[in-house]
Amino acid sequence: MSAHIAVVTDSTSCLPEQLAAQWRISVVQVQLHVGDQTDDEHRFDRSELIQTMKSGAAVTTSPPDPGAFFWTYQDAASAGASAIVSLHISGRLSQTVEAAREAAQQVRIPVHILDSGTASMSLGYAAVSAARVAGAGGQLERVLDAAERRVRNSTELIYVDTLEYLRRSGRIGAAQSMLGSAFAIKPLLTVRNGEVSPLARVPGTKRAMNRLVDLAAKAAGDQPVDLAVTRFGSDESEVVRKLRERVPGAGEIVVGDASTVIGAHVGPGALSITVSPSN
Repeated sequence: MSAHIAVVTDSTSCLPEQLAAQWRISVVQVQLHVGDQTDDEHRFDRSELIQTMKSGAAVTTSPPDPGAFFWTYQDAASAGASAIVSLHISGRLSQTVEAAREAAQQVRIPVHILDSGTASMSLGYAAVSAARVAGAGGQLERVLDAAERRVRNSTELIYVDTLEYLRRSGRIGAAQSMLGSAFAIKPLLTVRNGEVSPLARVPGTKRAMNRLVDLAAKAAGDQPVDLAVTRFGSDESEVVRKLRERVPGAGEIVVGDASTVIGAHVGPGALSITVSPSN
């Protein structure tokens, strides 16, 4: 088998399974802890988890064991990879990137670790861009550049029903300044400088969702963009319809579920829009 560059990411990328399979991206699962159960996040039932969170039960997360990264890297090497590009959630939001670095030291081929400084499909699209270049036979520098450029140019826009779950998990970042808002005021957030940051306070869910679409349309402009809408116990249909109307340069809109680990931090009812220039 000819040498190639393998691409690895983690499950907070929210990559739909078919997209990861299409581009041969390996996805390492972040860990979820619910009561006395600890397992890979994709093994938890989403509806049950949402109900558990609404009941007030503790739900926490942790990075993958370095061994999970090690065996993923070993599998890539055994399949003929000459190098690995491994892209992960912001190190200010998770220690996942540190687990990847620890594992990389034990692998016989070069592993290049990229702290994306973001999460969700901003990370997912970066992995796809890297894998596309790698699949076309691109050299390592081009693969890394494709990933870094995609991360740099992508925008993550987040609606949360309440900041309480981010506060509990310690991932609230600069959005701490929004705590104490009236219950009817809905926070809109982004990921900036590797942490959750405030964008706006909007009265009511409907207005907040409309504002989220406005922000997405502004970020997209007239350029060709990839759009993704991820939800955690929320209805995305109206947001998707409005995005199709408002963003002329959008290709297919990827609609999917937020990873349960991200859901554990943003809480039930959350929804995000990723705007990622496609050129």
